[in-house]
Amino acid sequence: CVYRCQFDQKFEFPMGVRDIYYRKDGLLITMTGGGVTNATATVTALGMDGRFDFSQAYWVIAGIAGADPADCGLGSAAWAKWVVDGDLAKEIDPREAPEDWPYGYIALGAKRPKEAAEVMWMKDVRAFELDAGLVEWAFAITKDVDLMDHPELEEFRELFTYENARKPPFVLIGDSLGSSTYWHGFRLNEWANDWLKMHSRDEGNFVMTNMEDNGTLTALNRLSEAGYVDADRVLVLRTASNFSQPPQGKDVAWSTTAPYPAEGLPAKENAYRVANKVVETLIAGWETYAEELPK
Repeated sequence: CVYRCQFDQKFEFPMGVRDIYYRKDGLLITMTGGGVTNATATVTALGMDGRFDFSQAYWVIAGIAGADPADCGLGSAAWAKWVVDGDLAKEIDPREAPEDWPYGYIALGAKRPKEAAEVMWMKDVRAFELDAGLVEWAFAITKDVDLMDHPELEEFRELFTYENARKPPFVLIGDSLGSSTYWHGFRLNEWANDWLKMHSRDEGNFVMTNMEDNGTLTALNRLSEAGYVDADRVLVLRTASNFSQPPQGKDVAWSTTAPYPAEGLPAKENAYRVANKVVETLIAGWETYAEELPK
């Protein structure tokens, strides 16, 4: 977007990892940096930066991710209604777990996997519910955006038996699980699905895994509580650069470190195409959207 959006001004951002770019119609962009800690620090610093007024701003968070092959194919774009933290947990090595445990993760306050906590620990940063109406609106105006595909994606998706994994890129609504650890594999993909449902009142559906969204949403919600931003004006978009598990019968260790098909280019391009559609629509309708959320 820095090269396409014709920004008018660049601001140094010592508390961030990249400079801030600004366009006269109100568009502002920066990068959080990789990982939960970078995202939390960058967004907190940006939200409190006295050079800008974010009280009516919309936040469109966009990045690439690992996708659950049960839900979509590579290059697909998912708008999240839920962002769930995957770090706040108890963990034991699965080789030391009881035989009837599917994995070694336990919710804080629980006694075994797939069990809800008896006592809530740090409830305010475990799950974030985004404004459903805003998410539905973003999906509605982007579901027909032309998405980039690639021959390498076509070849790779033929390895999967999941119907959705074999489809060309498409836009959907699907939720985000953030974690500092880049995890992978069949068992952990099962954990991710269980974890997101457990922390979203059984409403959410794990689609995208990433390493920033839980930090970003923690920062934005704290900033909202302090009056700097409006947490109802937040959108989270993730596009699939890889899958969160290998094809059935394939080696997990190989899949963990294998190159992304087409070097992840379709995911990067589609993150721009889909997010930019929302950004430009908000700017074009600012006379209305400044005061009320789109419907």
